[in-house]
Amino acid sequence: MSSTPRPARPASLPRRTGRRLRRALGARHEPLVRPLDRSRARAWLSAVLGAVLALALTVGGSLLLYRSTAARADADRDRLRQVDAVVRNIPDRTAATGSRFAGGYSDRVDVDAAWTAPDGTQHLGTVQAPHSAVIGNRVPVWVDPAGAVSDPPANRVALAVSAACTGAGALLILLALLTLALRVRLHTLDRRAETAWTADWARLEPLWSGRAGHRRED
Repeated sequence: MSSTPRPARPASLPRRTGRRLRRALGARHEPLVRPLDRSRARAWLSAVLGAVLALALTVGGSLLLYRSTAARADADRDRLRQVDAVVRNIPDRTAATGSRFAGGYSDRVDVDAAWTAPDGTQHLGTVQAPHSAVIGNRVPVWVDPAGAVSDPPANRVALAVSAACTGAGALLILLALLTLALRVRLHTLDRRAETAWTADWARLEPLWSGRAGHRRED
């Protein structure tokens, strides 16, 4: 009793990957494989290795960027101090510009305030306060050892997100360049294969069709 042969199952992904790797390295003996096929396999292998290298470089660069910015933020946190500034005057920005929307959509406004520096000296200046602030309110500000208002130290979470976004952007650019290089290389190999096929067909077609014999008889 004859039985219908079962179709061959496709090779698993690890086996196909190993086969292509051996073909790219020339370790797999395949009589029907052309040099162009090996070149195509090497192009894919180079692209994969390039992607792995790009991932390693971007991850390492992101970690280095985070560490450097975090160290700078820690130094600022040790150098700066947070003090309370007392609001002394709130400029009438509406009267000066004629529009209550002159301050834009920011939730903070410039006010005149006074504060005491870490060394005990008194300072007067302009600080940022909420729109709801009134005279006499206390507004926390960061000051340097001389008492001048400074930007607050960066938050570690924000630094980590910034470093991750920078690394992700760099990785996308590198992968796009690798993809472009791979497509150019494969297109070149396809053109070379088409040219070789055309030349072989021009040489073999008369023999295959029998026209070469007719020419000799003529």
